Amino acid sequence: MATTIALAGKGGVGKTTIAGMVIKYIAQNKTGAILAIDADPSSNLNMVLGLKLEWTVGDIREDMLAQVQQSFMQGGAAMGTLQGGMTKHDYLDYEVRSSLAEGEYFDLIAMGRPEGPGCYCAVNYNLREVVDSISKSYRYVVIDNEAGMEHLSRRTTRDVQHLLVVTDPTLRGIVAAERIKEIIKGLDIHIENVYLILNRLMGEIPVQLKARIDGLGMNFLGSVPSNDELMEFEFSGKPLVELGDQSPVYQAVAQMMDEILD
Repeated sequence: MATTIALAGKGGVGKTTIAGMVIKYIAQNKTGAILAIDADPSSNLNMVLGLKLEWTVGDIREDMLAQVQQSFMQGGAAMGTLQGGMTKHDYLDYEVRSSLAEGEYFDLIAMGRPEGPGCYCAVNYNLREVVDSISKSYRYVVIDNEAGMEHLSRRTTRDVQHLLVVTDPTLRGIVAAERIKEIIKGLDIHIENVYLILNRLMGEIPVQLKARIDGLGMNFLGSVPSNDELMEFEFSGKPLVELGDQSPVYQAVAQMMDEILD
């Protein structure tokens, strides 16, 4: 059975960085294939992982809808097959599998841009089936979400074993974490464990912030220090998974993963 780890938090708190360190840890310490799903429209997890991204699921979805419109205008079936007789599900399955960015230790699917003004319900249903089908071939699935959690159940029907809510050491970050906790209650998928991670911490946790964290009612998994070497990687565009194993950032995340995955 696959283990699914999802990450959430407000924009700019470093979710994608933590996702990269989680994937690095699994690749080095666990057995089994890893699928990374970039569910953030900004689609930059590939840069963290050092993978080339040419085609996102959003691109595929828009291209398919354009083909459906063209087929309809030419007298074709609006709800059946595309030009050439291929069903929509088969088209999506083929294109999404073709868009998979393959690495030596992990693969990546990027969800890409959000829906436009067209009708997407049936398309999103088919896409969810396709992504879930692909995910079954992997031992670990790591999902880097957009700022909120509202769309997670539209990406997958999978249970999530571990949700990592990432915040920076600010009140705004903690408030966003509180909102995510409320959003989780309305999701159509089951989340077994919810943890809070404090990212980019300089020194000790301020007393007022610690009190707010304690009042969240969320398991505090630990903190990740602010780090100059990591910032150098960010500025240069070097893949963060190439951070050394002795990096304080990687060490902090590895310790957390030891706790929840063992």
